[in-house]
Amino acid sequence: MLANILEKPSTVENPLREVSKIRSRVTDAVEDGVRSASQAIRHGRHAAEDAIEEAKHTVKKRPLQAMGTVFAAGVLAGTFLSWIGFRRR
Repeated sequence: MLANILEKPSTVENPLREVSKIRSRVTDAVEDGVRSASQAIRHGRHAAEDAIEEAKHTVKKRPLQAMGTVFAAGVLAGTFLSWIGFRRR
């Protein structure tokens, strides 16, 4: 066993190469993650813009239904908030 240790010259290059490889892999992984996150943000933004445009179109097409929906949402939100307020007392 001692002979094996003495036969192999101790070099600093091998560990430095390994560290360099690991660093490049980590860097690539982080860059891929950032790229994926920015792509997801772009897709989300486009989906939100599409939903807003569709909502605008629906409000223009059916204004009374839109007003009724907003009124119902307001009543539900008010009821829910009142219920939470009374529940805390």
